[in-house]
Amino acid sequence: MTDQELIDLAVEVRDRAYAKYSNYRVGAALVDEHGNVHVGCNVENAAYPQGSCAEAGAISAMVAAGGMRIVAIAVAGGSDRVTACTPCGGCRQRINEFADDETRIIVMDDGDEWRAYSIDELLPHSFQLF
Repeated sequence: MTDQELIDLAVEVRDRAYAKYSNYRVGAALVDEHGNVHVGCNVENAAYPQGSCAEAGAISAMVAAGGMRIVAIAVAGGSDRVTACTPCGGCRQRINEFADDETRIIVMDDGDEWRAYSIDELLPHSFQLF
């Protein structure tokens, strides 16, 4: 799967997000080590802390399907249109759990260009139990 195809899936699933409180929709699409694609979107809740992030949904789908490593993940977010949106701190840690040095995290930058980052670029000196 190309980066552009992954981006397109993230943008597509973003449109299905349940964001009636913030109107900020996020979609995530990832490829696991088996080449399988998994998607997720943010799902808000009136009790804000109970909502879930798009990245968390995609990672949960990957694990449920038997995947354990993220090869690449694209994240698309924004209110009216797709704008710059990097994973939140919690999702950076979630991605880190399933990433390696080769994992690409693809997001739109402030110049409306898509860019790939490593997990070390987004989460330097990350917390690790092992």
